[in-house]
Amino acid sequence: MKIEILSLIPGVFADVFDESILGAAKRSGLIDITIHNFRDFGEGRHKTVDDAPFGGGPGMLLKPGPLVSAIRNLRDSGPIAPVIGLTPQGVPLTQNMAKELACHERLILVCGRYEGFDERILPAFDVQISIGDYVLTGGEFAAMVIVDAVSRMIPGTVGCEASVKEDSFYDGALDHPQFTRPATWEKSSVPSVLLDGHHAKIIAWRRGEALARTAAKRPDHFRRLPLSQDDRGLLQTAFCPQSESNEIRRKIKV
Repeated sequence: MKIEILSLIPGVFADVFDESILGAAKRSGLIDITIHNFRDFGEGRHKTVDDAPFGGGPGMLLKPGPLVSAIRNLRDSGPIAPVIGLTPQGVPLTQNMAKELACHERLILVCGRYEGFDERILPAFDVQISIGDYVLTGGEFAAMVIVDAVSRMIPGTVGCEASVKEDSFYDGALDHPQFTRPATWEKSSVPSVLLDGHHAKIIAWRRGEALARTAAKRPDHFRRLPLSQDDRGLLQTAFCPQSESNEIRRKIKV
């Protein structure tokens, strides 16, 4: 996959994509990341890309001319790619969205700055994405999050594909509790089911605990989960959720 990022401060990405799993994926050719400075499309001798908002107000806005020119130039320079504007007004990033984005041959990410985008820039985006209900100084860190989340969905990026499928939110539920050695630490012991070597029982226990944890910690996600009859049975024997709204009680009930 080719990922291209438009930013006013390309230096902030230095070394971020060269370490750990992403670095290995780059070196193996699974992902190719290029950072472009859209100030190259700025206006006049000073390469201006921003100006004060009409009607007054604090801060500066990104001008439509330079940024849209940069976007159009990138669109025309390679295979068809969705152009993604990174803004708090965008749709929330989810695991399913990361899976969908990973299916594209190429992505273009546009990082905002200052007080945001002139409204006339927005039609140049195919989608606007937010990584959360908070405001950053710019879209660069959001771009890093999206690159990381999407890259994990590309086969071969993570050495063990099964570990990706067990990640939180991969199938809508949170991840199940996990333990490693020692089996007992500070009077706290690993659940015996994980030590017995009975693979089917371990799978069932993990599924039940994942569902119960989702109900307790993220009831908003739990409400959207399609539960099988087996799932409802597992929930009866798993940890009892603390956030038991009537709706969740009805869904768990066998």
